[in-house]
Amino acid sequence: MERINQLIRQRKWANGRLIKYDSKVFKIIQQLEEATFADGALPKKTKELIAVGISVITNCESCMQWHIDQAAKSGASEREILEAVEVAFEMGIGPATVNGRFALEVMDAVFTGAVRPDDD
Repeated sequence: MERINQLIRQRKWANGRLIKYDSKVFKIIQQLEEATFADGALPKKTKELIAVGISVITNCESCMQWHIDQAAKSGASEREILEAVEVAFEMGIGPATVNGRFALEVMDAVFTGAVRPDDD
């Protein structure tokens, strides 16, 4: 729980500093976030669940904390958030599976004699 509280404190501190500096870029980022997560063809809750999955894949702890909290505040249930995390599990495995296909091609080439690492 302390790690989560630390992330919240760090975000609030950094955001406060950027506001104090009157960062034009940070203002644009805030506007982008507001526009991105506003209800549209997809409701805010769905967008937050998507962000939860992306946060898991990109290993952004601060993002996970923020978007899980925002998803819950937007009406997402614990189960819905869990399923967003589970989708991220599968999406993380997917690229490894695709890379494994290439490894199989290399193995086939090496062991059938089509390609030898010693050949130049």
